[in-house]
Amino acid sequence: MHPNDHYEFDYRVVAGDSARLLCQAQGDDFPDVLATSRMIGLMELAAARLMRPELQAGELSVGVSLDVTHQAATPLFETIRVRATRDGREGKLYRFRVEVRDEGGIVGSGTHLRAIVRQERLIENARRRIDTARASG
Repeated sequence: MHPNDHYEFDYRVVAGDSARLLCQAQGDDFPDVLATSRMIGLMELAAARLMRPELQAGELSVGVSLDVTHQAATPLFETIRVRATRDGREGKLYRFRVEVRDEGGIVGSGTHLRAIVRQERLIENARRRIDTARASG
């Protein structure tokens, strides 16, 4: 991966991407548009796909930081373009500029950091952290 390399894809926003699905209790109220959480997930997906050539067997990339602004609402069933652009490294972390656009313009943008980890070690550490908390609690 080189600076300014990018990965982008088009995605059609579906009902399952709606912020309204976050409603869990009476009084919760969210609009029936692309959820910020889904937008963020798609940004991470673009960056993860860009990192694929960097990975060895048993490795994957994980998000460690995201600083984004969701600037405009996108209606359901519209197409968005998701883009991640390599922006260098910070030690072991890979830095990306991320953005989402729809026909109306910019939807969201920001910066994202990812790390390469061994999948098996990540799962083991996650389980150990929870088991330790349960044992001491």
